[in-house]
Amino acid sequence: MAGHIGRRLRKGATTTAVAAAAVAALSASQAPGVTPLAGGTGDQPPTGAGTANSAADAPGGSATGDSPYFTDLPPLKTPAPVTPGSTPPPVGAPVVTGPAEAGIPATVLAAYRGAEAHLRSTDPGCNLPWQLLAGIGKVESGQARGGQVGPDGTTFTPILGPALNGVGFARITDTDGGAFDGDTVHDRAVGPMQFIPSTWATWGRDANGDGRRDPNNVHDAALSAGLYLCANSRDLAVKADLDQAILSYNRSTEYLDTVLTWFDYYRDNSHQVPDGTGVLPVDRSDQNPVTPRPGAGLGGTPLPTAPPLTTTPPAPQPGRESKPPKPDPKPKPPAPRPTPPPVTPVPRPPKPTPAPAEQVDRLKDATAGTLTATAGARFEVRPAVTAVDAKGKPVGGVSVRFVVVGDTDTRFPDGAATATVLTDADGAATAPRLQAGEQAGHFTVRATVVDRDLPALDRPATVTAPEADALVRTDDGELTAQPEGEFGAPVTVQATRKGAALADVPLTATLVATAEATEAAGKGPYFTDAAGKPVRTLSGLKTGKDGTLTLPALRADGESGAFLLKVTAEGGATLTIQLKVA
Repeated sequence: MAGHIGRRLRKGATTTAVAAAAVAALSASQAPGVTPLAGGTGDQPPTGAGTANSAADAPGGSATGDSPYFTDLPPLKTPAPVTPGSTPPPVGAPVVTGPAEAGIPATVLAAYRGAEAHLRSTDPGCNLPWQLLAGIGKVESGQARGGQVGPDGTTFTPILGPALNGVGFARITDTDGGAFDGDTVHDRAVGPMQFIPSTWATWGRDANGDGRRDPNNVHDAALSAGLYLCANSRDLAVKADLDQAILSYNRSTEYLDTVLTWFDYYRDNSHQVPDGTGVLPVDRSDQNPVTPRPGAGLGGTPLPTAPPLTTTPPAPQPGRESKPPKPDPKPKPPAPRPTPPPVTPVPRPPKPTPAPAEQVDRLKDATAGTLTATAGARFEVRPAVTAVDAKGKPVGGVSVRFVVVGDTDTRFPDGAATATVLTDADGAATAPRLQAGEQAGHFTVRATVVDRDLPALDRPATVTAPEADALVRTDDGELTAQPEGEFGAPVTVQATRKGAALADVPLTATLVATAEATEAAGKGPYFTDAAGKPVRTLSGLKTGKDGTLTLPALRADGESGAFLLKVTAEGGATLTIQLKVA
């Protein structure tokens, strides 16, 4: 840690111009289209995840293979005093300021906050702060190379770590056929959060809803890193769990100290800057500490600089005596004072782009159908919304929270009543498919924009009564009566589903002439209504808690013979009972 503090006392900040020169120097030294990241690292799968190739072969069990990482530290909150014998910065050198180092590119910051919001709803016990993701993102990739990402959060060129070929790193042979890292011989860490392919295969998630799990997309990478850090039921509010989570990325105490330093710094100092203007890191863990200076490229590679000013008079040449200059007999007029060059106004920095959530004016309903399901079944239609700005244009990268509101046991697939989804490039967010419980009734799915006080969008939903697959009589007695008489035994039926009794099943009882008939017969046995008049169809009946229903008393008219009573459950199950009048 002493080495870190030493660097903090002597490090200065990098201006936007120096950051641009660093990117140019880095790009010029690599193959077109791919920018290998010198500080690339991966991550460590939890116990039971990953393969021997990605864990057992790595020294110390590190899934990163101890790849290098950026060791730059944030500036101190107060300027450090100049000690005797220290070397002052060169004349005209840019001055490091806290606000510049505290800037996080807008899209990258939105990805960190979106991941925190998702974990807050799906795994609240983890207590993941977005500043931890920012600290790791700074150390692993310099916040996606200062925010060099497109509107959807994908880096302009892939970010790749060194080949893990066993030379200075772990030896990890190819596990993905080059699908993620483009290397079919060895694995490399990939993307803004530097996952190795075998770990990405386990933890990679599609956070922006584009149907792909892309380690070079900052939204996908941030959410996947959050899930990875929360693995093994960690509570990151507990110091021991926090340290363990960070060390699972790179098992180095200096790495732990570096990430924790940025984590603490971002909790007190952070603001949003436009994409592509973030401060780039300089020092790497596999190099000697480098003091930033004007024109220094990424990794300490010097760029052309102006020669230093000379203040010492030249030494006399050997063999020549120094003679005093002869006085000028005629005094010369004073030289004219040089005209200062015109002052070029410094252009104002571009106005920061507001975070995606700040751009949203409202949510529009995009649900394709009616939210209806039978008790115990899945909803076929999924709740969906579109986030738009004041001009009606879609806004991507927005965290939308869906909440099940009302007295119902309907839940999302993970058993939670809430789910947080990021809008895609078209501004669309679709909730996971709902699972209806056993309780019938009405409820609401409410959609809101996370961290914004905007009107909620409510969508009604209904769970209908469960459907019985069979109806049975609970007694076997013969049902007989004399003409103009009453059937002695009551009729009791039970509705079941997969052999289990089913409550609240709507039933209809109809006296019919034949088993195929759907209309009531015109003569024969009958029920009576409240006024005592004959009726041959009873609707609106429902089974009780034990799944049974006892029908009202049946009477016979003057007709003799065999008749039929048909009981039908909502959903199609039927029971036909024979009646005899003799």
